[in-house]
Amino acid sequence: MNIEIFPDVGAEVTGVDLRKLSTAEFEQVRTAFDQNGLLFFRDQHLSEDDHIALAERFGRINVNRFFAAHADYPQIALVTKEPEQKANIGGGWHTDHSYDHEPALGSILVARELPPAGGDTAFVSMYAAYDALSSGLKQTLERLRAVHSARHIFGAALDEEYAAAMKGRIGNPTAADQLSDPIHPVVIRHPLSGKKALYVNPAFTLRFDGWTKEESQPLLDYLYSVATADERVHRFKWRPGSIAFWDNRATWHFAQNDYQGHLRIMHRITVDGCALAAAS
Repeated sequence: MNIEIFPDVGAEVTGVDLRKLSTAEFEQVRTAFDQNGLLFFRDQHLSEDDHIALAERFGRINVNRFFAAHADYPQIALVTKEPEQKANIGGGWHTDHSYDHEPALGSILVARELPPAGGDTAFVSMYAAYDALSSGLKQTLERLRAVHSARHIFGAALDEEYAAAMKGRIGNPTAADQLSDPIHPVVIRHPLSGKKALYVNPAFTLRFDGWTKEESQPLLDYLYSVATADERVHRFKWRPGSIAFWDNRATWHFAQNDYQGHLRIMHRITVDGCALAAAS
């Protein structure tokens, strides 16, 4: 097994068959995931059963409440875009499940059908985002908490045009509107690596706890601009057999929507995580 660590975010693991990981190989993969927060694999041949078995080695599967599910494997969420559809899923910077009180550990995304070109996924590191801040701002942020929510993305008040574009792919507004909005530390001590990471994101963070949205937005926008500076963005080019496994506490991602008129089908399994502790 070879692990190539990238300077911006993540690592690529080669020389391994994810269907047949020995105990020693699995421990190497898990350690690489813990430390880097994002792993890429090429030339894999996972069936749906293999995909589920791999995810279960990392933890309990979180069955998605909002995405369309695989007809035969409800543990697998479908991330699809048909040739006639214009809007894609995940087309903006975000981290999955920050709207949960116990955010997901990570997501394992398997390429099933790809367009002839385009459809990359961009990633950034929340370790790097935190490290890029001044010491004074770090101290300020470490005292703050932020409110996260899913209701404005998946709830009944969703923009009608977007809801129509996503019909059949994203739904269940009743479940979204019943969720209570969690409050997470803005800077966390990562439960696996022990490192400090910035924990806000443009999709699901509403505001700082105790602040208004108007007061919060300028600082949030600044943090987002730091996190997504060009030198910190890694674009993963999908090929048949490609897999990405990202840590939702340590990374953001952004699915590029530059393949109009072509089919793209991805299978995603999310693994349960835990409550997040503030950095100290």
